[in-house]
Amino acid sequence: MKSKVLAAAFAAIVSSGAAYAADLPSKKGAPVMPLAVSPWDFDIGAGLTTDYIFRGISQSNHSFGVNAHAEIKYNFNDTYQGYVGIVGNSIKLTKFDPSPSMELDIYGGVRATFGKFSIDLGGWGYLYPGLQTPTANLIFPTQIHFWEAYAKLGYAITDTISVGANYFYTPSYLNTGAKGSYLSGTFKVGLPGDFAVSGEFGRQWLGRTNAAHFSYKMPDYNYWNLGVSYTWKMATLDLRYHDTNLSPGRCFLITGPTDTVVGTRSNYCDRRFVGTISFAITAKDLAALPGSAVVAKY
Repeated sequence: MKSKVLAAAFAAIVSSGAAYAADLPSKKGAPVMPLAVSPWDFDIGAGLTTDYIFRGISQSNHSFGVNAHAEIKYNFNDTYQGYVGIVGNSIKLTKFDPSPSMELDIYGGVRATFGKFSIDLGGWGYLYPGLQTPTANLIFPTQIHFWEAYAKLGYAITDTISVGANYFYTPSYLNTGAKGSYLSGTFKVGLPGDFAVSGEFGRQWLGRTNAAHFSYKMPDYNYWNLGVSYTWKMATLDLRYHDTNLSPGRCFLITGPTDTVVGTRSNYCDRRFVGTISFAITAKDLAALPGSAVVAKY
């Protein structure tokens, strides 16, 4: 009987102590609320290049060009991302007026990632603000604004090696009425020390121009580039070789007069070594800054 009384007393003391401890103020802070991650992201940057080349054809008269871009992204979930962007490039399509001084590109689409595989579908518009109707240019006597639809595929073989394929289509290349298709394959290999080697090989198919452009068949051609890049924080230096299989005469059928008003040859499609330095900042870069309050999904 005595042992039962002692046991009951001990149990009462233990339970009383537990209740008392529960009533004491906790030394821990308030519960930490889950960190809200914004689905929005962005990419803003600018660059300087020794020659603005588009699929093997100089857009800056083989001289320096500047560019800037801005892109807004929205992550629907871990797989899908929507985006819209704008790009501006300084250009000189011919040594003779009229030539627009800027190419303004507007684009948008949806990207998706499935493990190591990625896909990107969208549209790209090429605008040339301020361009007056050329009277001296026999190849492009009208405005040259046009647009393309595109599909891009990518596959990460390893953390440092990736390959891709791109397809672009336009119903009217440079607003000439000639249909255009561009198909290319790409690769990139990351090297030690933030270096990388990358390249592309593509084929541009062009159709027949309309009556306003003298109804002739534009030449198809191959284009390739190979280069090495170095990235330091938000800056990238790229040194690249560009070339096509277009002769000066066949190049003229795409670019129109460049060196002389009545000339039928163009050097805008020949081989070139191009150096480019670019800078870009994203929400990820801001989030990495000490004391930054920016939190983005990436």
